[in-house]
Amino acid sequence: MTESHALLQVQEIDLLLQEWSLPVSRVRLGRLGFAPGDDRSLHRTRQRLFTTVDRRWQRLYERALSRYGRGVVGVRERVCQGCRITLPTSAAPGPGESLTLCESCGRILYWG
Repeated sequence: MTESHALLQVQEIDLLLQEWSLPVSRVRLGRLGFAPGDDRSLHRTRQRLFTTVDRRWQRLYERALSRYGRGVVGVRERVCQGCRITLPTSAAPGPGESLTLCESCGRILYWG
């Protein structure tokens, strides 16, 4: 698994944990038939995935997550979907690279 895929999965777990932490969301999801599970297994899975990512990207992800609520955002037609700035051509990942940062907002960019 690549670092970018691991970070995307970590972000999905973070968003799920955030959703379950809100009482209003728990009620709404309960009405839809979703029962709250054991959060410990999600935390263990998150930790296992997160340790596969280089420490530099871990730190940058945590910082963007705490600042914006999302650490990884997509890129569509060279536009950062976090801050909506048009990225220079040089911002695209080079050969052998899978992760880059938005120079404007500091989020990790997913070029999928």
